[in-house]
Amino acid sequence: MNEQGNRAEAAPKKVTTYQEARLQNTANLRQLVVDAAAIILQEEGPEAVTVRKVAQRMDCSTKIIYSLFANKEGLAQQLYLDGCKILSNEFESTSQSEDLQQYLLNLAEVYWEFGQRHTSYYKLMFGGAFADFKPDEQGMKGTVTAMRRLLSVIVSAQEKGLIAGDSTPELIVGTIWSSLHGVIHLFIGGHLGSVAAAHAVYEQTVFQLASSLFAPAAGSV
Repeated sequence: MNEQGNRAEAAPKKVTTYQEARLQNTANLRQLVVDAAAIILQEEGPEAVTVRKVAQRMDCSTKIIYSLFANKEGLAQQLYLDGCKILSNEFESTSQSEDLQQYLLNLAEVYWEFGQRHTSYYKLMFGGAFADFKPDEQGMKGTVTAMRRLLSVIVSAQEKGLIAGDSTPELIVGTIWSSLHGVIHLFIGGHLGSVAAAHAVYEQTVFQLASSLFAPAAGSV
């Protein structure tokens, strides 16, 4: 046998077991289900995301979806994680500034834009659109990951003495997040009028939060 034949014979074969193939197919099928649910979520809102409607869009049995996600809440959990990834990516791509107060304002604006461009995800994640859904431990970790950029700004500002007081960074982030969410939630509920009117309230809220947090030495109050 020639040298080429020897090399070919010596090359290891890539073996895929039935179990590996089944797991791969299951993962692919799960992704197809999530993709279909995401389309419904974006086009029709979270209230329209049901197992039956996802099955109809995929032209498959509801039993297949139940076997993959157990119930509607299991599907919502995956959509929640996808929303966390979107928010995290948008925070991570925000233009950074050496002026940490301005950086905080930039991040707050990104959060507003997320609520506008991905309203259905926002409602699912933070608006209680799925009454029986609460994110599990993995979901909560996804939320923490999404908010890590905001947390890092607060930590940096405290280390540089720009934020007075002894509040923990987590407490400060929770206060900021709650305040900004309150404005967005009121707007989604139709209580703040037009987008422009709601955004004005949002900007004023952000400005007052930033001004109260940062010491006068920051020079941007």
